[in-house]
Amino acid sequence: MARYLQEHLSFSQAQVKLLSEDANDGSGKTLYMQGICIEGDKRNANERIYPAHEIRKAVGTINEQLENGNSVLGEVDHPDDLKINLDRVSHMIDKMWCDGSIGYGKLKILPTPMGQLVKTMLDSGVKLGVSSRGSGNVDDRTGHVSDFEIVTVDVVAQPSAPNAYPTAIYEGLMNMKYGHRLLEVAREAGTDNKVQRYLKSEVVKLIKDLKIREE
Repeated sequence: MARYLQEHLSFSQAQVKLLSEDANDGSGKTLYMQGICIEGDKRNANERIYPAHEIRKAVGTINEQLENGNSVLGEVDHPDDLKINLDRVSHMIDKMWCDGSIGYGKLKILPTPMGQLVKTMLDSGVKLGVSSRGSGNVDDRTGHVSDFEIVTVDVVAQPSAPNAYPTAIYEGLMNMKYGHRLLEVAREAGTDNKVQRYLKSEVVKLIKDLKIREE
């Protein structure tokens, strides 16, 4: 039976590059995160090994979806199932590719409330990582993964404590006193400089509350 599989990579492990490109509709700049999304042919922190051919196949399936006009949406945080929660969507996969046994991706940050929060965090210097989310069979004896499928790649916050599990941004936001209001502000931010400045100041508080690593 296929298992739910997540693999986290920090900002530095994923070798994330931030790209700012002109939007297709001429509305300004679009922010992208580009870097490693999944590593193969080596035992990872979860004691799993993804053969290179499994990664190539999974990446190919994602690209087929994109070529067929489908959107592959990603969330902020690390959900516990394969379902996409629309209220947590922060980005979409623009493209994926392989170089040897490594799967790379380019993530387009969307103007959704959570996308605005991700953009503000990145603009504030927060080093956000990535987490592949998918399914596959795992040999309990060797750790080798087969029949691997990538559902999406999520954006995760790296905690300040070494080797700690990625910090849950959405849950942390909802637990803040004015968390729901901050989501509304993110929804309204758009290109309003005053609103964006306020959003940035509130996100700084969120970073401190959640003890998110900034370097």
